[in-house]
Amino acid sequence: MKSTLKITSKGQVTFRKEVLDQLGVKPGDRITVELVSPGRVEVRPAETPAKLEAFVGCLKKPGAPKLSIEELNEIARKGWAGER
Repeated sequence: MKSTLKITSKGQVTFRKEVLDQLGVKPGDRITVELVSPGRVEVRPAETPAKLEAFVGCLKKPGAPKLSIEELNEIARKGWAGER
């Protein structure tokens, strides 16, 4: 797919919807533009920073016992002390 873009007086360009669809981005998303050689750039979706919501629960294993805060603190203390 080839697309010709017009540069505005502010130095901005607008990508056609087909290009954005191909990149898998939507309004509000970010893209990365990287200079790969003189006069040539690569455009791709920006990596999204990790979100806390994605982390919460990632260590949960089905069937594993639930630990209290006191038990978690004891495990952490032993880990820092090199006992575990």
